[in-house]
Amino acid sequence: MPLFADRAEAARALASRLADERLPGPLVVLALPRGGVPIGAEVARRLHVPLDLLLVRKIGAPWQPELAVAAVVDGPEPEIVVDEETAAATGADDAYIRREAERERREIERRRHVYLRGRAPVPLEGATAILVDDGIATGTTVRAALKAVRRRGARRVVLAVPVAPHDTLFALRHAVDRVVCLAEPMPFRAIGLHYAHFSQLSDDEVTAALDAAGA
Repeated sequence: MPLFADRAEAARALASRLADERLPGPLVVLALPRGGVPIGAEVARRLHVPLDLLLVRKIGAPWQPELAVAAVVDGPEPEIVVDEETAAATGADDAYIRREAERERREIERRRHVYLRGRAPVPLEGATAILVDDGIATGTTVRAALKAVRRRGARRVVLAVPVAPHDTLFALRHAVDRVVCLAEPMPFRAIGLHYAHFSQLSDDEVTAALDAAGA
């Protein structure tokens, strides 16, 4: 049986949990597009704090695009984080990862233009950054995102998601100051299986959520 009816239900539950955490401010919510944006918008609204995006793109395996072998994260110096074990197991060599990373950088540029429309990033220096997504599977994309958050000077980093596998959260614990996760189901298969409704979001839905949150 699914844990959540949809992202809206998961967002309300996660926002309520984070409100109880009484995290030290100033707070900034960072959402991973696309699925993390409605989650982040609700969290930002509940906590009355700014919402921004962290643009990260997964690099999928040659034979399974949904299986992350690496991720590329936006920034003045775009960074690639590789899951060496998964890359080796799937035959994703350095040349493949470099080629796919360049393609994903172009998509990051497109999303920055469409979603942010010239808005400057919210400063993170000295802040508690709450990184939000609609779930975590392997953690490769999140690891890339966390590196970018630290690089931007956040004083504390909180990873907040509705659902994720326990072993992935355990592996990420050293990269954050706090993990807030509503459910760690076993066995864990795909994020979408834990939602009754888990449709892909359109660019228009992402920008509408950002506009509603006053991002």
